[in-house]
Amino acid sequence: MSTKSRTRSKTRLSRSLGIALTPKAAKYLEKRPYAPGEHGRTKRKADSDYAVRLREKQRLRAQYGIREAQLRRVFQEARRTEGLTGENLVELLEMRLDALVLRAGFARTTAQARQMVVHRHILVDGQLVDRPSFRVKPGQQIHVKERSEGMEPFQVAAAGGHQEVLPNVPGYLEVEIDKLQARLLRRPKRVEVPVTCEVQLVVEYYAAR
Repeated sequence: MSTKSRTRSKTRLSRSLGIALTPKAAKYLEKRPYAPGEHGRTKRKADSDYAVRLREKQRLRAQYGIREAQLRRVFQEARRTEGLTGENLVELLEMRLDALVLRAGFARTTAQARQMVVHRHILVDGQLVDRPSFRVKPGQQIHVKERSEGMEPFQVAAAGGHQEVLPNVPGYLEVEIDKLQARLLRRPKRVEVPVTCEVQLVVEYYAAR
């Protein structure tokens, strides 16, 4: 799929889910804040409870760019973990390496963050990690491989080039953007995580399955 096709696809999905999945999609949503298609401007009939829960689950999936099987596995772990299942779910997802690469400002989008990890540009505590789903532990350092630092995407990141389109760095991360280094200080708390999601609806979706 070409870059333009991916952009159009993300924009359509963003409009469908009502959230901006990329900076470009955010601009499109400002101009056209209604659903895609010829009936996008018309008032839709009320969704069923199932449809509302499904949509919320899809929103969460899309924001982390993960497959259904991955989300389901993390949900099962969240349910086994002490505390509120919905909050646990987001907190566990947020400790993914690709999510933290994005939050640190090394990448502009989730897809770019995942690509950086898969293409072996990211180290955790000095060890190369090429799995986007790798779960970072509190205290671990994330940094760009020295040989990769001179590449244009990382030069842009080191200069703070993504700061205008990303949320502020959350309190659970310590970032030295000029050095392309970040450290997970502690487990994230749901209220700090910059994702749009009614987590209880996601819990209800899986509980009904």
